[in-house]
Amino acid sequence: MSTGRRGLLAGGNFIVDRIKTIDAYPAQDTLASILSESISNGGGPYNVLRDLAAMSADYPLEAAGMVGSDADGDWVTEDCKRRGIDTHQLHRHPEAPTSYTDVMSVAGSGRRTFFHRRGANALLDLEHFDFGTTQARIFHFGYLMLLDRFDEIADGVCKASLLLARAREAGMQTSVDFVSAPHPAFSEIARSTLPQVDHLLLNEIEAGMILKTTLDAAHHDSLAKAASDLLDWGVHRSVVIHFEGGAVAATRDEGSLFQASLNLPPGYSQGATGAGDAFAAGYLHGVHEQMDLDMRLKLAMCTAAACLSHASPSGGMRDIANCRELAARYGWRAQ
Repeated sequence: MSTGRRGLLAGGNFIVDRIKTIDAYPAQDTLASILSESISNGGGPYNVLRDLAAMSADYPLEAAGMVGSDADGDWVTEDCKRRGIDTHQLHRHPEAPTSYTDVMSVAGSGRRTFFHRRGANALLDLEHFDFGTTQARIFHFGYLMLLDRFDEIADGVCKASLLLARAREAGMQTSVDFVSAPHPAFSEIARSTLPQVDHLLLNEIEAGMILKTTLDAAHHDSLAKAASDLLDWGVHRSVVIHFEGGAVAATRDEGSLFQASLNLPPGYSQGATGAGDAFAAGYLHGVHEQMDLDMRLKLAMCTAAACLSHASPSGGMRDIANCRELAARYGWRAQ
């Protein structure tokens, strides 16, 4: 752990989510009813910062990204400031709009579909990050495959790897998340980037895209092997693959571990939007606080469960003690 450093800097996608809860997902050319709608934070870095703020993390939280000079950009900036998140590296583009996503979340199941406009996020680049102005212990970056400039590859080198290398040189541990979207160079971008990553956090779909295979979340052994394979691609400390039933982790110094998710009752989940980022927030808090792997995974499961209690990415998040209480209340799924 880097001595003298404290806090988390999260960079990449800052998005306004327009969440619409619908009765069912319609077939093409048919109709579904919108039951409710709301506006919230979106994008991995923004969600993680909002979650950590709601968890009452007692260390500095900093944002790095690009929003537009529009009403949505004002909303994001003021929302961060109101929650104690430093915004001096949250830039405003004079012309490009703030990125937004229409999230269609199905009532009951919580399954969601995303319609995304890249906006200002597509223009975020290396010059927008200054690692000399932060004392953060962790730099969390995402989403790869949804940041146009950082997904560029030249001479076999992905621009995201250059950014992460600078963060590591500045003394930070790096963590990365992907988005579950097809990309013609998904595996190549990952192969270039992973040697600059300390902690890789992703779901089974993204892991399969990197490894060019299909992973079944019901087969924990295959997920564990996939995590180990990704560690062999150059990740320095840990690879965690999370899925609905739990998570598997492979690490350099603590071995491998499976952790089941919470045994939540029917009707508990109000939507899965942001659950992966809530898992990341819990896991990264554990990294920051130097918890062992077992404690990190258990906390991550609790923060993901808290997220599921609300349709928005961070509306269900609560302080760490109350997140942990969910495990005492509901227990863990059978492995």
